[in-house]
Amino acid sequence: MKRVVITGVGAVTPLGNDAVSTWQGLRAGRSGISRLTTFDASTFDVRIAGQVKGIRSDAALFGVMAAREAVRDAGNGWQEIDPYRRGVAVGATVGRPELQELVDMSAVVAAGVFPVQEPAAVRRREQNTGVAAIADVAGCRGPFISVSTACAGAGHAVGEAFRLIQDGDCGLVLAGGFDSLTSWLDILGFSLLRALTSEYNSEPERGSRPFDARRSGFVVGEGAVVVMLEDREHALARGARIQAEILGYGSTLNAYRITDSPPDGGGAVAAMRDAVAESGLAITDIDYVAAHGTGTPGNDVSETAAIKEVFGEHAYRLAVSSPKSMTGHLTSAAAGVNLLAALGALREQTVPPTINLEHPDPKLDLDYVPRHARKLRVRAAMVNAFAFGGTNVSLVVA
Repeated sequence: MKRVVITGVGAVTPLGNDAVSTWQGLRAGRSGISRLTTFDASTFDVRIAGQVKGIRSDAALFGVMAAREAVRDAGNGWQEIDPYRRGVAVGATVGRPELQELVDMSAVVAAGVFPVQEPAAVRRREQNTGVAAIADVAGCRGPFISVSTACAGAGHAVGEAFRLIQDGDCGLVLAGGFDSLTSWLDILGFSLLRALTSEYNSEPERGSRPFDARRSGFVVGEGAVVVMLEDREHALARGARIQAEILGYGSTLNAYRITDSPPDGGGAVAAMRDAVAESGLAITDIDYVAAHGTGTPGNDVSETAAIKEVFGEHAYRLAVSSPKSMTGHLTSAAAGVNLLAALGALREQTVPPTINLEHPDPKLDLDYVPRHARKLRVRAAMVNAFAFGGTNVSLVVA
């Protein structure tokens, strides 16, 4: 099978509108959480989010910007690959109509008039429209995968892109995720699920607290991360700068609850084990885990249990940190941020921190790299993403 490498990275996140500034923010332990500006949230219990700065809140736009950066970052020579062997695999949640749009449509239907809409309005609501725009960035005319697995979307997209190149179906794939769930309807929905924290509205930067004893829910975010994956042989032949190699991919389903992971780690254990097994590495070769780490009471316990089950005693020698402490939860793009954190850790031998970890939880006893980045030998890293609905994905990169 073909070996698969990462040759380009692009990002638009609450920490910056490119991959470099996003990594710098992660390394510095800087929070990108702020008061909500997408609507008047003054009457809402939740009034904070991880928002992209200086650009209108448009998930597909974030995705295209990240893809363009990834293509620039990859340099020249990839254009030699046949367009029909260039693929795209991207996770996205957006695409549903706004509530007011549905209300207006209901009124039209009730009046006995069939609703007529501009084609552009319909296309904007299709989840795959933004993915198609990303495909156009690199002239991808081969396999097209639009992933809808919520918080695991970018992880699954990268994993499936990995498979496309491994199996020889593609020489290049743009992969990642984009999302923006910061409208009033999104905030209301997550709040009704009791998934969001509402305790830090006056101190937004302190709101996302993975693994902290006083965590009370996640902070929603928005943004995109896109990477260029490439057949290693072709990348070497064109003199590309190889940023990392993807070695393993695991994907499972809990089928437990919509919003919770099983306390023992359940399917996450199997996903991590599958990724490690495919990588060919020993568990002791992995030095860093970019954790899903949402800051919900249940997720952090479940993920910690899963890491212990997979790594055994080595779990206590791992560095485990959550980028969500700084960016908030970018839903379908979340695993992309974790991958970016892992790439930075491998490149600079520096592990980004889990900020706001001020009150250790006695049930959570791993090394979560509290508050400050740490210089550390990182030979290989694991990227985790565990989604609503019970979908799990893990990647191993080196």
